[in-house]
Amino acid sequence: MKYNKNHIKHKVVLLLCSLFFVIQGNSQELETYIATALENNPEIQKFELQYAIATEKVNEVNTLPNTDFSASYFIIEPETRTGTQRFKVSAKQMFPWFGTITSRENYASALAEIDYEAIVIAKRKLIVSVSESYYKLYVNKAKQAVLTENIELLDTYEALALTSVEVGKASAVDVFRLQIRQNELEQLQQVLEYEFLAEQTAFNKLLNRDSAIEVPIVESLLMPSEALEITTENLALHPELLKYDRLFNSVTQSELLNQKESHLSFGFGIDYINIQPDSDITFSKNGQDILMPTVSLSIPIFNKKYKSKTKQNKLQQQEIEFQKQDRLNTLETLLDKAINDRKSARISYNTQVKNLKQAKDAESILVRSYETGTIDFNDVLDIQELQLKFQMNQIESVKAYYLQTIIINYLTQQ
Repeated sequence: MKYNKNHIKHKVVLLLCSLFFVIQGNSQELETYIATALENNPEIQKFELQYAIATEKVNEVNTLPNTDFSASYFIIEPETRTGTQRFKVSAKQMFPWFGTITSRENYASALAEIDYEAIVIAKRKLIVSVSESYYKLYVNKAKQAVLTENIELLDTYEALALTSVEVGKASAVDVFRLQIRQNELEQLQQVLEYEFLAEQTAFNKLLNRDSAIEVPIVESLLMPSEALEITTENLALHPELLKYDRLFNSVTQSELLNQKESHLSFGFGIDYINIQPDSDITFSKNGQDILMPTVSLSIPIFNKKYKSKTKQNKLQQQEIEFQKQDRLNTLETLLDKAINDRKSARISYNTQVKNLKQAKDAESILVRSYETGTIDFNDVLDIQELQLKFQMNQIESVKAYYLQTIIINYLTQQ
């Protein structure tokens, strides 16, 4: 089976459609980024060129052996009954056994199919890489927003603490503790800013563009309300496994070619010998040139190499079958882990939502306590720290859910 670029692009479009449902309408930008990466990424272009070369090899093998031409000049001229031989010209064309050229084409096509599957695998992996990098950028921005919110909250508490110090209801130590906590959050925010720039560079390079280009990120990603249906049957049709089928077929075609080449080959030719007339000869054929058709056979009498090639092909097919089974086991393990990790991410998210609500309630109680002059700023810091922890964990849970969904789609979507 032969493929062309339109066929590849069509399959990639279908793949994109199957993967994009994870975005759930939250980011049209990601869809655009993936399309740009598929078009510009140098690794994908490398695989496409390899496929083009492999496809062109089908034309390369669809040829006969070179035609042999030879010319000889007699330094010592032989004398014959019809005259003196001056020079000889020969031409010969060899032909392989019937069906050999077709077998070579089939073998070249089988090798091209392997390169085609490599393109599909590379594009799937690129989609995963772009999506993972995008979600890392989202998480970074979301954490920066949470830190900004908490820094502003500590500003409010610092103002309350300063007021309490003035009326003798709090110690200056409480103010310092709040300020120290603010400094820590500001430091963490600055670290995240530099980490964002580093990840942004990695993201832009996946798209093969300037690293300084700003990457707009969706403001929020929501946890899907229901788990998405998973079709595990499609795992058997994964291109990483289909590649082994292509390899197996290429060995089959190699053996068919080996069988054809183990037969004899034959050739046809013609020899022309120029005769110089002899003045001493008087009969009518004096000086008549010689034209001689020839038939040649090339018989592989010593065919040990063909028998050895047959044994090698059988062993190689067994090896491919074991490799495919091993890869299938690995993919099944990855799929099962991704499914369970995604369930864990949902459980973690729901727990963080509950914890965050309780932390907000505790915060409200502390604020009301300030009106009665009983606020404890140690409790303020504890609640703020818990609240920040729950918010960060909530962001990580959303990230984990989407990343595991990407892996599931990579393994199951066709």
